[in-house]
Amino acid sequence: MRGFSPRQGLLLTALGALLAGCGGHAATISSRSTTSSTSPPATTAAGSHSPGAIPDGDWTRFDYGPQRSGVGPARTGITSANVSALRRRVVRIDGVADSSPIQLHRVRVRGRVRDVVIVTTTYGRTIAIDPATGAKLWEYVPNGIRSYQGTSQITTASPVAGPDRAYVYSASPDGVIHKLQLSNGAAVWSTRITFDPTLEKIAGALNISGSFVVAVTGGYFGDARPYQGHVVLIDRASGGVVHVFNSLCSDRHQLIDPPSSCPASDSAIWARSGAVVESGTGRLLVATGNGPFNGSTNWGNSVLELSPHATALLHSWTPVNEAQLSASDTDLGSTGPAVLPGKLAVQGGKDGRLALLDLNRLNGTTGGAGPLKGGALQTISAPGGGEVLTAPAVWNTGSRTYVFVANDSGTAAYVLRGRRLHVAWQDGTPGTSPVLAGGLLYVYDEVDGTLRVLRPATGGTVAALPAAKGHWNSPIVVGGRVILPVGGGTEGPDHVTSGRVFIYHLTGR
Repeated sequence: MRGFSPRQGLLLTALGALLAGCGGHAATISSRSTTSSTSPPATTAAGSHSPGAIPDGDWTRFDYGPQRSGVGPARTGITSANVSALRRRVVRIDGVADSSPIQLHRVRVRGRVRDVVIVTTTYGRTIAIDPATGAKLWEYVPNGIRSYQGTSQITTASPVAGPDRAYVYSASPDGVIHKLQLSNGAAVWSTRITFDPTLEKIAGALNISGSFVVAVTGGYFGDARPYQGHVVLIDRASGGVVHVFNSLCSDRHQLIDPPSSCPASDSAIWARSGAVVESGTGRLLVATGNGPFNGSTNWGNSVLELSPHATALLHSWTPVNEAQLSASDTDLGSTGPAVLPGKLAVQGGKDGRLALLDLNRLNGTTGGAGPLKGGALQTISAPGGGEVLTAPAVWNTGSRTYVFVANDSGTAAYVLRGRRLHVAWQDGTPGTSPVLAGGLLYVYDEVDGTLRVLRPATGGTVAALPAAKGHWNSPIVVGGRVILPVGGGTEGPDHVTSGRVFIYHLTGR
């Protein structure tokens, strides 16, 4: 199964008529209006906050940084003392953003300097929102949306903003990555990263490393074949595909055309985090799902460390039971590696276990990638022993490192002592990918539709903000606001084409 939680196996029925496509052959900026409303959550308390005293900033990609730590700004203006005073602004959009938003602070959009929030919907509409008002600033509609809107051909990739703060990059279900002008949403270039987008899905979040946009591909629910997971590096300036690493037929260094020309199939790269960029070295880390493994050209159910340009596979870790994982549809790559201090990493999976790995000795040796299996430093149960289909957050505070993991069986914090993880606290409340910002831990319970705000060291509840049910959605927290898309989770023909973004904000934000 690709990108689908067992607790959300029932298909959602369509909530409304399908919206019209973009018409013709050119991408357009939609003129539809986005509506918003403001109301206090159930826990609202009296109080105000001077907008000028609230620190603001950027949140440019999924999980905040290229290493996907899930830890945002140290100061957000939101504290345990005022979180209950947050009000909720509801923004209605043309689709469901089944991913995470991004924000850029004080950029010029539509002729005025302001904060802007960007989301991408399952059908590839990329929408810019003014978080202070809920107004839609622009909407990019990809070419050919009529051919797949209303079907199960979707994307759940979060967008990413460039370091120049002038462009944003997004994915669409036709297998294309787009460079859009932040000022007005106009397309600069659009680049294909698969020759069969009906079978190869762009599920993982986009990332940026140096001059490249980094994208990954996986497969769809049901594993219709053939497809191969691959990592693609796109030149940000030209839009050209510069490097490709294929997790199957890895001796081929270009997009496989057609996918059936590779005798192996699957090995999806579909984790929420997509490709992780290691701090300092720029090396890329990915995890693959079910697929054949031979330790030379096929790398199913493995953690792979690639060179910064994805031109070489440097190291690999493959669990000793990789064949069993494939046979039982228990993908290792349902989540991606989370990097810890001391060149360590944590890798979860559908088997409900967390493996602690040494990035210098992934397979237990200093040798390169190969057929040798095993070598983990430790394995420990994931929350409730459940599947991990989310991205962990890693918090370094003083001399301690915490790893926060949420799944449909609960939420837990693990503390690193030496080269071992120990449970610091755990509860039975589900969650998507957690984030930590301003000293508070935010966990979206997509099953019950609540955004929980916790004390990270103890797991104690600070607040529970009413939201709505969802799927892969996860929040960002910056500038006195918490921004959370909701909805999603269908893997059949009845996808909805309208959705909501909740903006919890301090007074004046």
